[in-house]
Amino acid sequence: MSEIRDGLNYTKTDEWVKVTDNIAVIGITDYAQTHLGDIVFVELKEEGVELKKGDVLTTIESVKSASDIYSPVSGKLIEMNKALETNPGLINKEPYDGGWIAKIEMKNPEEINDLMDSEKYREYRKE
Repeated sequence: MSEIRDGLNYTKTDEWVKVTDNIAVIGITDYAQTHLGDIVFVELKEEGVELKKGDVLTTIESVKSASDIYSPVSGKLIEMNKALETNPGLINKEPYDGGWIAKIEMKNPEEINDLMDSEKYREYRKE
């Protein structure tokens, strides 16, 4: 069974979001990393770009496939997790901690209300 943390918001495409003071930290869920398999590459986008909710935030390559990761919120990309350049497997080891992917300064904080809380995500994934 995959870990689903309380206090985060989730998307149907298995991204998680943690919001602190209008900054959204984004990663992929334990469920997603398990299904991707060993992650071997994470594309790091240029910081400062404006993203709309639903835009491709990054592409992750695993031994099985390449998958697009979508931005769950709109705003400015202010930081990518540089550690993933040399150690993309961090996402497999710690999807909710060291394996975070990006930080976005949110343009429309109310977009968080469109996401699932941990309870709804558990229900959605029914593991």
